[in-house]
Amino acid sequence: MPKLTVVVPAYNESAVLAIFHERLRGVLDTLSLQCNVLYIDDGSRDDTWTIMQSLAAADARVGALKLSRNFGKEIALTAGLDHVDADAAVVIDADLQDPPELIPELVAQWQAGYDVVYATRSARAGESGFKRFTAAAFYRTMEILSDVPVPRDTGDFRLLSRRALKALSQLRERQRFMKGLFAWIGYRQTSVQYMRDPRKAGKTKWNYWRLGQFAIEGITSFSSAPLRLATWTGVTASLVAFLLGLKVLIKALMHRDPVPGYPSLMVVILFLGGVQLLALGVIGEYLGRSYAESKQRPLYFIEEERLPASQGTLHTEATQQR
Repeated sequence: MPKLTVVVPAYNESAVLAIFHERLRGVLDTLSLQCNVLYIDDGSRDDTWTIMQSLAAADARVGALKLSRNFGKEIALTAGLDHVDADAAVVIDADLQDPPELIPELVAQWQAGYDVVYATRSARAGESGFKRFTAAAFYRTMEILSDVPVPRDTGDFRLLSRRALKALSQLRERQRFMKGLFAWIGYRQTSVQYMRDPRKAGKTKWNYWRLGQFAIEGITSFSSAPLRLATWTGVTASLVAFLLGLKVLIKALMHRDPVPGYPSLMVVILFLGGVQLLALGVIGEYLGRSYAESKQRPLYFIEEERLPASQGTLHTEATQQR
C-alpha cells in the first residue's frame, strides 16, 4: 500500500494542536493509504512538545521532532521533509487555516500523475483588508521578479511526490524560501483551489515586520532584479546629473545666466546620496546572504525525536542534520 506522511511544523501552537489532530485523523482514516503524521516543534516556549508527545503515545501513526531552538518555519519544514520516508508527503500548518479535509483532493491529483499539488487560496477569511492587499502585492511582485514562476496566492500547503522530495533534499541552501524551492525543482505541478479559514485558536506569529523580512528573503533568494534596479537607477541618476550640468554650463557660458544656488545643490546632493545608500543596501542584502551560505553551518539540530512506530523509536541525544 502507498505511504503518505503529513508534515506539520508548529511553533507555540498548544492552543490548537489537539483540535487540528482530531480533524486530521478523521481525514486520514478515509484514505486508502498507509498514513503517518510527523509534527515538528520549532523550539516552542509553551506546551506544544508535551502535546505532541501525548499525540504520539495515543496514536502509533504519529511521530514528532523537537528542534534544539527556534530556527524558523522554513528550517522546521525542511527538518520534517528530511525525515519523510514515504511515497508522498503533505505539508500543512497546524492553525487550521488550511483545511485537512482538502488532503484527499491533493492525493487524487498525485495519483493522477502530478509530482507537486499545491493549494491555491481563492479567498482569505478572517484577515484585514490591508493584510490581504500586502499578500496579493507580494505574490504578484514575486511573479514578476522571480527567475522561476512562483504560484500566486499559494502558501506551503501542498503534496510532494517521492521524486519531488528527493530533489528538494538536494537543495541545502541556508537562506531558504520554501515556496520558491518547491517551484524551482519543476516536475509536473498543478493546483487545487480552496478558501482559507480564519485561525481557530492562538495568535499568528507573522507580524508585519516578519512578513517584510520574509518578502525580502523571497525576492533576494529567487531574483537579481533589485541589483539590476540599483544599477539602472545609478545610470539614470548619472545621466540626469550630466544633462543638468551640461545645461547649467551652456547657460553660464552663452547666456551669462547665474548658476542656481545652494537649495538646488542640496537637493541634487541628497538625491544622489540616497540613491547610493539604496544601492549599497541592496548589495549588502545579497552580500550578507552569500556570507551566511559560505559558513556551511548545519541547517538545524534535533534535541529529541519520536518517529512513527513504522519508522523508528525515541531518541534523546541531540542529532546533527546536514
